[in-house]
Amino acid sequence: MAGPRITVIGGGAVGLASAYRILERWPDVRLTLLEKEPHVAAHQTGNNSGVMHCGLAYRPGSAKARLAVRGIRQLIAFCQQHGIAHDICGKLVVASREEQKPRLLDLYERGTANGLRGLELLPAERIREYEPHAAGVAALRVPEEGITDYPGVCEALARLITERGGRVVPGARVGRLRRRGGEWIAETGQGEFVSDYLVACAGLQADRVARMAGGRTDIRIVPFRGDYYRLRPEREYLVRNLIYPVADPKFPFLGVHFTRMIRGGVEAGPNAVLSLAREGYSRTAFNLRDAWDAATFPGLWRFLARHAGMCWAELRRAFSRELFCRSLQELVPEVRVEDLEPAGAGIRAQAMTPDGRLVEDFVFLDLPGSVHVLNAPSPAATACLAIGEEVAERLARQMEAA
Repeated sequence: MAGPRITVIGGGAVGLASAYRILERWPDVRLTLLEKEPHVAAHQTGNNSGVMHCGLAYRPGSAKARLAVRGIRQLIAFCQQHGIAHDICGKLVVASREEQKPRLLDLYERGTANGLRGLELLPAERIREYEPHAAGVAALRVPEEGITDYPGVCEALARLITERGGRVVPGARVGRLRRRGGEWIAETGQGEFVSDYLVACAGLQADRVARMAGGRTDIRIVPFRGDYYRLRPEREYLVRNLIYPVADPKFPFLGVHFTRMIRGGVEAGPNAVLSLAREGYSRTAFNLRDAWDAATFPGLWRFLARHAGMCWAELRRAFSRELFCRSLQELVPEVRVEDLEPAGAGIRAQAMTPDGRLVEDFVFLDLPGSVHVLNAPSPAATACLAIGEEVAERLARQMEAA
């Protein structure tokens, strides 16, 4: 007898990994994954820096900490098993000023509490052992951090889903969800897809899909665009692997940093600027619905008021290569403006509450017959296989209760 029918919405790392874990747990289910774009990994997953985050900065006991630590180890094993390019190269978190040293120690303590191995606090004179052109007053060495090819991970997951009897349907934008008895009906441009259970991993559209399914949630996805530059090839020697600043704890983004890419080259960035289009990757991108959603959300105005100085600084830096370079020089003083070439952008789907607070942790929403991943910003790509296990477990509880 065939198993239940399951529809997964979203072909990024989290949706694909959730579908993979579901088929791993229940090989007889009839699973269909719907992706609105022509190919998988079209948005957050395919436009990030490729870093595998091992769980350094996240609050001990949080879902982010738990799933990132487990997830990176699962992801490494997956890459090894399926021949996907990756490198556990380690990273340095560099304190450029004396007042950042206490935050560096806090990161060390958080990482230790989260189960990271081999963390090492370095004095200034040892920084150049790992990054000969970096400078600072102290640093934290994180040996478990790495880089990978996330589009390659997603292509492998999509192939495995198909091999296990599932379907991956590109170009299937979900326009409406409705219940009919105990069934879900997903209406798309490619027709209706009927299932017994629904899993939504819609990333930048997660709040809209949850409301489409009848979920009542007061959080809103607010998109932040991150711009990248690339070091000119003849200057790539300035960075060996990953060099990060000490993040400001009052602001939830990591700050501009250097990343060696798995396919070659060194990227610098991203910044974090409010976007007026959830899927718009240029500085001038505009989507009326997205802009209206943001402008009419009181949480955004409260956030802007609370972080006015930081937001203004990020906006100025987005339009000034000189200011961007100045931030990078705090980590690698030899970097010059002429070393930087534009290298695209990514969009972070960040959940925000009506009081203007950014939701830091992963958020899951269980509705009758459905599971929604409502907030999954970085390190969701790293943690995707562990998030998939969490989704499958939540689905299992619903099946057992049915």
